[in-house]
Amino acid sequence: MPKQKTHSGAKKRFKATANGLYKTGKSGKSHILTKKSPKRKRGLRAGGYVDETKSREMKKLLPYQ
Repeated sequence: MPKQKTHSGAKKRFKATANGLYKTGKSGKSHILTKKSPKRKRGLRAGGYVDETKSREMKKLLPYQ
């Protein structure tokens, strides 16, 4: 059986943690920042986790992580 391929877009955006969650950055912080409040932009700095309901999908995209 051939090896599974890792999704190249997903490997750039997600990292697996030891307990099976996936870390990711927040979206919406690259442009059009003038209309966003400083509080909102500060919140975008912090990372987040992918929802647990998406874990099966993430395991298919990142089989070796």
